[in-house]
Amino acid sequence: MGDQARRIRISVGSVSLEAELKTSKTAEAIYAALPVETALNTWGEEFYFRIPGVQDHRETATTQVTVGDLAYWGAGGVLAIFFGRTPMSVGPDPVPADRVNVVGRIVGDASLLRQAMEAKRIRVEKV
Repeated sequence: MGDQARRIRISVGSVSLEAELKTSKTAEAIYAALPVETALNTWGEEFYFRIPGVQDHRETATTQVTVGDLAYWGAGGVLAIFFGRTPMSVGPDPVPADRVNVVGRIVGDASLLRQAMEAKRIRVEKV
């Protein structure tokens, strides 16, 4: 496995979950930019928010994501957290609006984030 996986904590409303970041350059840049507390946007059952100063290395450019994935959208400079269906979904899986770079995954039940849909802010920090 190599070095210890980078774990982060995501806090939205009353929900707090941990996630594990991949060992990619983009994921490392996100980790280095933490902690971040910022305004939250919602698109279906996806949260997305800006993380300043992250270079997208596009290790993966995919529209194939599953519930629990964390992905960086370089064109918008935002990190997306998928916890259910998006407006482009045809089945149960989320579908991003554009190709994204998957950088990590929620540990545990990502669908808990549905309880925080009314939240206006998100905090992401190193564990």
